[in-house]
Amino acid sequence: MKNLNEVIDTSCRRIAIAGHVNPDGDCIGSCAALYLYIRKNFPEISADLFLEEPKDSLRGIAGAGEALRETDGREQYDLFICCDTSTRDRIGVAGSLFDSADRTVCIDHHMSNPGFADINHIEPDASSCSEVLANLMEPERIDREIAEALYTGIIHDCGVFQYQNTSPATMRTAAFLMEKGIDFHGIIDRTFYQRTFRQNRITGFGMMNAALHLGGKCISSIVTKADMDRFGADLRDLDIIVSQLRETEGVLAAVFLYQTDETHFKLSMRSNGDFDSAAAVSRFGGGGHLRAAGATIEGSPKEILKMVLAAVEEQL
Repeated sequence: MKNLNEVIDTSCRRIAIAGHVNPDGDCIGSCAALYLYIRKNFPEISADLFLEEPKDSLRGIAGAGEALRETDGREQYDLFICCDTSTRDRIGVAGSLFDSADRTVCIDHHMSNPGFADINHIEPDASSCSEVLANLMEPERIDREIAEALYTGIIHDCGVFQYQNTSPATMRTAAFLMEKGIDFHGIIDRTFYQRTFRQNRITGFGMMNAALHLGGKCISSIVTKADMDRFGADLRDLDIIVSQLRETEGVLAAVFLYQTDETHFKLSMRSNGDFDSAAAVSRFGGGGHLRAAGATIEGSPKEILKMVLAAVEEQL
């Protein structure tokens, strides 16, 4: 696919746009940008955006506030587009609408994405889904609000241009978006660096309870539901912990486990050097990128950590 016009045409009357569960900055930025792009440039099309509640710092993205948080599953769409979603089972609140849509499209950048839609546009070398999407849009149809949503998604997935997934193409795309007159300083500060008090507290707890393994090459931390309740935090407050763990001197693999329900934990992994995070989590049914990957695993935290450390040691 070279342009969104290849899938958004006169045959579309109703379009659903959705991201993955527990949406991050790239998911919300790409989904909101696509929603705004359709709403502003294709007024004859009715578009609905489906997203779970974002964390506080991402609520200000234009379009995100119009997202639907639930569905009765009876809506019928000509086209269903999911952004930044690596597998079918990770589609968030609108997952029940995917199978009933006339056509489905997946726009993504995860190298583990198997291509589960009718049309799949996946660019594993891109920094983010937002970067992929920006280059599928007609440049003259991208206004300041759309550009701000895309820029937000890019900076969140490339760590404000510090991660290895940042390429010259990423910088060129960011420069183009900056030329739309966006408040790039404010976007970086408000959505990437600023933290609420409860986020700082749960992050501090996660770091205080971290442990080194495998001769200091691996670091881990675990946060349970009880820990989140203690600090008044929820899943949206945890995203910075694994990145902080990764920055520890000498560490090649950072492992962060957090509880999602009574029997399941989400594994979030980040890496340095040549350590392949996606390969390490693949045995648990997960996926992602070389430097960032994840999976959902059932069991007790101690049992899960033991299995993950064995996978890390094998990968090392």
